[in-house]
Amino acid sequence: MSRLLEVAGVAVSPHHYIGGQRVPSPERFDLSSPIDQQSLGSIAEGLAEHVDSAIVAAQRAFPGWSKLTAAERKTYLDRFAAEIGKRADDFCRLESTDAGVLLSRMRHGVVPRAMLNITYFAEHALTLQERAIDTDQAHHIVRHDPAGVAVIITPWNSPLMLTTWKLGPALAAGNTAIVKPPEWAPLTCSLLADCADAAELPPGVLNIVQGSGAGTGAKLVGDPRIARISFTGSVPTARLIAQAAGANLVPCSLELGGKSPFIVLDDADLDGAATTAALMYRNAGQVCLAGTRLLVHENVLETFVAIMGGYVEKLRIGDPRDEATEIGPIIHQRQVERVKGFVDRAVAGGAKVLWGGGLHKFGKQYFQPTLITNVRQNDEIVQNEVFGPVLTLQTFASDDEAVLLANGTDYGLGGVCYGETAHATAVAERVETGFIWVNSFGIRDLAAPFGGIKRSGIGREGGDWSFEFFSNVKDVVVPKKPFRASFSHR
Repeated sequence: MSRLLEVAGVAVSPHHYIGGQRVPSPERFDLSSPIDQQSLGSIAEGLAEHVDSAIVAAQRAFPGWSKLTAAERKTYLDRFAAEIGKRADDFCRLESTDAGVLLSRMRHGVVPRAMLNITYFAEHALTLQERAIDTDQAHHIVRHDPAGVAVIITPWNSPLMLTTWKLGPALAAGNTAIVKPPEWAPLTCSLLADCADAAELPPGVLNIVQGSGAGTGAKLVGDPRIARISFTGSVPTARLIAQAAGANLVPCSLELGGKSPFIVLDDADLDGAATTAALMYRNAGQVCLAGTRLLVHENVLETFVAIMGGYVEKLRIGDPRDEATEIGPIIHQRQVERVKGFVDRAVAGGAKVLWGGGLHKFGKQYFQPTLITNVRQNDEIVQNEVFGPVLTLQTFASDDEAVLLANGTDYGLGGVCYGETAHATAVAERVETGFIWVNSFGIRDLAAPFGGIKRSGIGREGGDWSFEFFSNVKDVVVPKKPFRASFSHR
């Protein structure tokens, strides 16, 4: 077995984690850092035998793990979260180098949230043992029984947070899990395996098989032994997963892309709205829930754009390992080309670039914060997710027009609405989306539902909703009076 990779001063295994053991592969794929395109080494590619071994290991672990009480599983999961905390600095340095995520965001947001993703759902599971529904005829005992082996597939824009966000409820509900990390940023998931090992999770409860979506991922989601599939990523990939799962009638949770509106009403606090709008460039725009379509009332357009432009001008672009940096690199050269293609085609079609519009001088995978106007509702750049630091700007003259524009795409993940509170709330309630923030952005609670409508996904994550998905909900019906079957039709 080859030696560990050394990345940002962190020793991390390049191998799969199956049944509590590191498992190599004869096939490997190369990794490079989005910061400077330097090689990070190569990592094991999941082949058919690795997928099969992971499923078998998860199946073998399932009876023992599922029979534990929620309190017993909580003991394991609390230890798991504590081990993540012990290696917080390693997670920060590793994901910043591997995925280009801001080091400051990792330290102050992502790692604490990753720990909470585990401990919150472990605690919440204690409340879901049995629920009683009492009727005139019977006592109903509603149970959340473990479903079986869950496959978790996560994207590259926030690997640690999104993996633990799914893994917490999956394991707390009594399932065993197989994680397929993002091909472009798999290393923090590998480090999670070390934490599971240190926390003494029973072998096979957590398995990690690395590889491509088309190869490793397709083999996992098409296997009839899988009980649940939870995926965050693109719409085209989701369609393939849904088709494969549908053949075996496997339930899927699909959290997909967004093209969320950011509405600025004529009675909005323009400074507050502009500062929040500038936040949409964070993580180099690689955030599915960002409000990327600015819809601004025509009466306040000039003032809003001037204020926002002042804030954007001050944003620091550079190495994400520098705590002063506010915008880092795009994950991969292919994604850079995708983002640039959207902008170039929009300009060729008559759009106007108000600021940005191309690569930043800091490096070949750094893109300028960009704002594009003079766009039409049916333009590609308005309708499709760019997933880079690119926003569009449209105006409206009335609430009805704002709502029409906001609802005028096939996506429906999130949204933002700024204005006098009652006014903004009334407009927000008319926007077709899974969630929407009023005079704010990014406020989240693990007890609340998260997910989209239309092309933005199927299902909800968070609180009870996560357990509804990761459990087999069963009704045990006990009659109150002696029951005698009758075939009489009278």
